[in-house]
Amino acid sequence: MRNATDLMVQYATYHRDRRNIATHFVGIPLIVLAVGVLLARASLFGVSLAWIVWALATAWYLTRGNLVLGLATSAANAVLMLLAHPLAAGSMAAWLAWGVGTFVVGWIIQFIGHYYEGRKPAFVDDLVGLLVGPMFVTAEGLFAAGWGRALLAEIERRVGPTHLRDLAAPIAH
Repeated sequence: MRNATDLMVQYATYHRDRRNIATHFVGIPLIVLAVGVLLARASLFGVSLAWIVWALATAWYLTRGNLVLGLATSAANAVLMLLAHPLAAGSMAAWLAWGVGTFVVGWIIQFIGHYYEGRKPAFVDDLVGLLVGPMFVTAEGLFAAGWGRALLAEIERRVGPTHLRDLAAPIAH
């Protein structure tokens, strides 16, 4: 079980271009919202699958060794689950439009970001990246607010600072 620092460093190796990171602030919440919408109509023991998946993800985030980051990520995801449920309550067509539509738009935005990065998304090499994405975006938001300077310094020590990749230059990996 990898800790939050190692997970963030691994994810950050695929996310050093600031334009890519910026697209993730839109794309990842849209994807999480879409998953919530799509799962909200099904339930198990009277609890929507969206909340069950949220609870399982929360348990995972809280066991990565960084309580503040785990709580913040879980809280951000909870807000998206709260927004997802009313969107799932409409007609079948509306439910699918919101769920599939936001999912597709979220991924299009992600792939635009990875064009700037010049690298494939992290989940292609490690499916855990699908869970780390929301944690990464939350951490980036917290870094911007002044939290987590030691974590940010460790990420930058291991994979370097963020930058704007020259799109005309060949990719060196």
